[in-house]
Amino acid sequence: MRILFRHGLWQFLCISFFFFFFLHAQFITSLSSSETGLCPHDQSIALLQFKNMFSTDVVSVCDHPETNIASWNEDVDCCSWSGVTCEDETGNVIGLQLSCGGRQGTIHSNSSLFLLSHLQRLNLAYNDFERSQISPKFGEFLNLTHLNLSSSVISGELPFELSHLSKLVSLDLSDNPGLELETSMMKCLAQNLTHSRELFLQGTRMDSVSPDFMLNLSSSLTSLNLAYSGITGNFPSSYIFSLPNLQILNLRGLLPTSIGNFTQITYVDLSSNNFSGEVPSSFSNLAQLEYLSLHDNNFKGQIPDVFEKMSKLSALFFGRNRFTGRLPSSIFNLPQGLSLAFQHNNFEGSLPEFKNGLPKLSYLDFSSCFLNGTIPPWIFGLPSLQFLYLQNNHLSGNISEAPSKSLQSIDLGGNSLSGSIPRSFYDLQKMTDLRLSSNTLNGVVEIDLLFSKLRSLELLDLSGNNFSLIINNSVNFALPTLSTLSLSSCNIKEFPHVLKAFVNIQILDLSHNKIHGEVPQCEFLGRNLLKLELSYNLLEGELPIPPLTITFFHVSENNLTGEIPTAICHVKDLQVLDLSHNNLAGKIPHCLGNLSKLLILNLRMNRFEDTIPEAFGSNLRRLSLNGNKIGGSLPMSLLNCSKLQVLDVGSNKLDDIFPQWLESLAELQLLVLRSNKFHGDVRGSNANKNLFSKLKIFDLSRNNFNGPPTRYIENFKAMMNVSGSQSDEKYSSLDGSSTMKGSDIEMVKMFTPFAAIDLSYNKFEGEIPKVIGELKSLSSLSLSHNSFTGQIPASTGQLTGLEWLDLSYNHLSGEIPIELENLTFLSYLDLSWNNLTGPIPKRRQFGTFGNESYEGNMGLCGFPLTNRCRDDEGLEPPPLINFQQEAKRVFLLLSVFGFVLFFICTI
Repeated sequence: MRILFRHGLWQFLCISFFFFFFLHAQFITSLSSSETGLCPHDQSIALLQFKNMFSTDVVSVCDHPETNIASWNEDVDCCSWSGVTCEDETGNVIGLQLSCGGRQGTIHSNSSLFLLSHLQRLNLAYNDFERSQISPKFGEFLNLTHLNLSSSVISGELPFELSHLSKLVSLDLSDNPGLELETSMMKCLAQNLTHSRELFLQGTRMDSVSPDFMLNLSSSLTSLNLAYSGITGNFPSSYIFSLPNLQILNLRGLLPTSIGNFTQITYVDLSSNNFSGEVPSSFSNLAQLEYLSLHDNNFKGQIPDVFEKMSKLSALFFGRNRFTGRLPSSIFNLPQGLSLAFQHNNFEGSLPEFKNGLPKLSYLDFSSCFLNGTIPPWIFGLPSLQFLYLQNNHLSGNISEAPSKSLQSIDLGGNSLSGSIPRSFYDLQKMTDLRLSSNTLNGVVEIDLLFSKLRSLELLDLSGNNFSLIINNSVNFALPTLSTLSLSSCNIKEFPHVLKAFVNIQILDLSHNKIHGEVPQCEFLGRNLLKLELSYNLLEGELPIPPLTITFFHVSENNLTGEIPTAICHVKDLQVLDLSHNNLAGKIPHCLGNLSKLLILNLRMNRFEDTIPEAFGSNLRRLSLNGNKIGGSLPMSLLNCSKLQVLDVGSNKLDDIFPQWLESLAELQLLVLRSNKFHGDVRGSNANKNLFSKLKIFDLSRNNFNGPPTRYIENFKAMMNVSGSQSDEKYSSLDGSSTMKGSDIEMVKMFTPFAAIDLSYNKFEGEIPKVIGELKSLSSLSLSHNSFTGQIPASTGQLTGLEWLDLSYNHLSGEIPIELENLTFLSYLDLSWNNLTGPIPKRRQFGTFGNESYEGNMGLCGFPLTNRCRDDEGLEPPPLINFQQEAKRVFLLLSVFGFVLFFICTI
């Protein structure tokens, strides 16, 4: 009993001792806390001052801002503030997470931020620092391990002091296009950051940085991203691909040949550069690869079948290259494949009939790949497939049924598919985009049934097929999701009233149909319509007023009559207005000049009279009034249209001297004044050194001008550069008309560079300027029906791209320069009715031209004329190419390379 008592007493004493010790410790801790506080007061004040430097009413660029600094309150310990991290023992602020706050302001060197000397992690990404420079004071954060200033609108040079941050593990300065980096700074930074694992510099300015700085990168590096930084030069591949820990690589430069040695890499992005050559077979060693992108380069050759061992590969992007040959079979057996994109290549053959993998594939893009054959049924049966893009190939046959219900977006346009739309497509309830345009599909399409089933549809394009559309005009449903509907070339004969169901439609294309009668009032199309395309129909009556939201309104090639109602000037957001090729008459409303957003105004081929409005908006880029009955003069107020690229007032009744003030329109690319009553000298100003430097079409034909315009020709810089006509755009759009050999030829679109000069049917005199030979991109030159004298300049032979040359009906003399034999693309030549003498050149294209090219020149001799030269005695003329066949070719070229209106597609 006594022993038990002693034992219980001992337990009691022990418990009491430990309880007393615990209370004492808590008391001491409480005293310490009350004296020091979890967050030092000076650091709390520094944070509040830093907060007040920025405006807080700026909308965040992120959907969910990570930090709410508005909740910071000096009455609350700063360690509990949103985005603030403190050290447990001292309470010092060691972390600031202030990204995605939409804050706006400037971080000056005296900012209270730099009082937080204990910071280890600092994230200020996705804010707006108003293009301010990175302060050298950032180099004083000697404990910093993570610094993120990405997408924060900083600019200027990177300060050397940043290289003092030797403890940095992660540095992210990406997506600051105004931030300039240079070689010595990058070498110093890479050498001092011995612990760095992540370096993100994509989207900065590194065009002056030598890639040699990478030789100093830490061996601890796991992620390196220099994409879109402009860095060029020799890439130190042997070093980069020997870094033992590198897992994520995103570079632009020369493709490393030793990439196959880097067996542990999981992420490779080499997209959007000028890499060339073939894909190395050593790629087969990258068994750990999860992401591989060679997108948008100049790779060529056949893709090696190297993907068999890549069991973890989920994303493969090889689009926009010059690959040829057949598709590697192993890409269709990837067990983890989620995305396959091979668009815009030059493959041959067809898609495989069978596959053994891709159970998880959600994205498949083989568009514009020259594939032929049929679409294998297994594609529509992929259980996870959501996005399918096979447009612009040579695929044929029927479209298979789609048992998989996961499909959301399908584009099969631009092929030769036939048959009808599979019935199972009507059951794809997740479908948002369906594009089947430009095929030979047929069968009946019940539009109202299609829309009533596909209630998630946002875009439908059935244009350019042979469908028989059944459109029920009694609509009892609404489709609020549909934003784009294209039924161009679908044999529609009346305006579909089912459109009233599409309350949120934004783009509607009913062009190239047979819709007749008047256009109903457009209000029922909804309040969100942006683009309305009704061209190439049989519409009659007066011009309808589009909804006030319209930005793009095309009603060309119809039979509309009456005047343009002034109410159209209330459509304030209008950017493109095309009313060409109708029977509209009267005056052009002067209020069109109040449309400040108007970019393109096309009123050509109508019956407008009176004068050109005195004013247009300063944003106007294209003005086409060709083929009307407009008189008066060209308004000098067009000088306010400083962005004007196309001015076509041909075939009117304008009566004025040459508008020399047009020289000041520095962006002008096309100038057509033909077939008016213009007169006077065309000589050019001495003051302006950039006369029409961007001009590519210069058409003054059929007026009463004299000159010649040598000073202008000397300044046609855009015509002097052979490749310059393609430098700014991939396509040229021509919309206008010109006269060749008395025939009006109208061009609508052409996909080739084009430059032309037409001075025909005027009173130009003197010698043809020798500088004409410097216009290397010239495709067409017509100086006929003038009074030019002297010889044909031998420099004309330098125009090696010339396809049309007309010097007829002048007073030219001397021999035909032998240099013209260099014009190997010449398809039309007319030197008739001059005073030329001597032998006709015999070689190359000159064997294809007939007598009519030389008639009226009594002193010419040689083939094809009957008048032989002395040196030709006893010689047979060169064989003449089948003239009927060549005549057809010339006629075709007349309709392609006539003087046409050139304009960059802006739509």
